[in-house]
Amino acid sequence: MLAKLRSFLIKSSEASTPEEQFDASDQQVAQAALMFHVIAADGMIHDEEKDKLRQVLETNYDLTKTESDQLFEEAKRADREAIDLYTFTSILKRKLSEAERLELVKNLWEMVYADGEIHELEDNVVWRIAELLAIDKRDRMELKRDVRREMQYR
Repeated sequence: MLAKLRSFLIKSSEASTPEEQFDASDQQVAQAALMFHVIAADGMIHDEEKDKLRQVLETNYDLTKTESDQLFEEAKRADREAIDLYTFTSILKRKLSEAERLELVKNLWEMVYADGEIHELEDNVVWRIAELLAIDKRDRMELKRDVRREMQYR
């Protein structure tokens, strides 16, 4: 997996146009872009949110700090270039198991709570992403509750 990410990052840096840089089939970039989209939804990206995103990337993909920084930047760029959330969710819905999609939604809730508050735009974005990933309302709400509890005990 790490070799795949390195190969993707090398290809991204060598590409000459933005369209060539983003390979929409890359699951890691798609997931990271959705997480970035959530932290940017309220119009302000706090340091706590950036740190949380990088931490999740490092943990989930076994990346170094440098690699997570590169993936963070790629996710930011991919999010800016995406027309809609479907760009990412259609790929992830096909390629991820239900358990992996649930884990992604959990990670999205972690992004929402990273700055210590929940903004209605962030909440709405997670709801839309979960719907596009075929995660039912009950599971989405349980994940939200679980993450909120975890954050209270930290």
